[in-house]
Amino acid sequence: MMKKKWGLVLSSLMSVSLLLTACGGGGGQQAAQPSGQAPAAQTEAPSDDGKKYLFKAGHSLTEDHPYHVAMKDMAKRVEEKSQGKVKIEVYPLSQLGAERELTEGLTLGTVDMVITSTAPVTNFYPKLGVLDLPFLFESRDHAYKVLDGKVGQDILKDIESANIIGLAWAENGFRHVTNGSKVVKTPADLQGMKLRTQENQIHLAAFEAMGAKPTPMAWTEALTALQSGVVDGQENPAIVANTYKLFDSKQTHMSLTGHVYSAAMILFSKPVWDTLPADVQTLIAEEAKVAGQQERELMIKMEEESLKALKDQGMTITEDVDKQAFRDAMKPIYEKFAGQIDQDLLNEILNTK
Repeated sequence: MMKKKWGLVLSSLMSVSLLLTACGGGGGQQAAQPSGQAPAAQTEAPSDDGKKYLFKAGHSLTEDHPYHVAMKDMAKRVEEKSQGKVKIEVYPLSQLGAERELTEGLTLGTVDMVITSTAPVTNFYPKLGVLDLPFLFESRDHAYKVLDGKVGQDILKDIESANIIGLAWAENGFRHVTNGSKVVKTPADLQGMKLRTQENQIHLAAFEAMGAKPTPMAWTEALTALQSGVVDGQENPAIVANTYKLFDSKQTHMSLTGHVYSAAMILFSKPVWDTLPADVQTLIAEEAKVAGQQERELMIKMEEESLKALKDQGMTITEDVDKQAFRDAMKPIYEKFAGQIDQDLLNEILNTK
């Protein structure tokens, strides 16, 4: 009788273990082994320390987005150059959690690696908030000069203070407004419009300044909100509107407002990083920079393709947006957040030519 009871207990435990393994990555923290070094039973020594390393990298977008393509290519290079010692598994579509959850996981050591837009990271590293100011960058080239220069490299180093390793810059592109009812050319056209925004205070304040009704939510909830009419529209780069087929979510209009350049970052968990040997750290750091540059190049190419695809699907693309009117409407945001933004850093960005 006791043997039968123990058999049932063991069977139940095995079932729970299998369930956790199957569901691991559904909500920001993985139920199974979280990160870093692979279990001893799975390793065999291809190098001096006799260890293999398996890392899980997460992001919130689709498998055809530049985030995923660049990270998969990075994973392939890392595995080849380490002769199988280091492997990276890439999980799209918020399988390991939405961007804010992923970032929190980095700080806790429950997520290894992430590629994410900067806005959610600001919740953990407030200095990054300067990049969320509307119309901060005059062009993509301006953004690259800032991020690849002293300002951007200093940020990558300093973010370690938030228990995060900053590896490289990537991008999610310029953000544009979509909605399901009308052409938007001026801030007045947004009056009363319910817009899904990122969970970021500067973004919220910017749209409130234009008379819109911003509604912050994770992207995992946004599609349902658009389809059900909980929100009227959203703001994102063209490639997101295309890869997520927002034309099937009641979005009939896109206005090329370009109100925020959405920088992205390739990040690693400091608690995990600190356990790694120098050769593994160096390899990941070098290949992350290659991935960031590749992701940018893919982004530019796919952005053009996405705008064409959206037009082909019947979405009205408004290019003659009164950007000066949007700049003027958002100008008070610079004053409102002056106490939270490093003014020297802001001036350094604005003065970079």
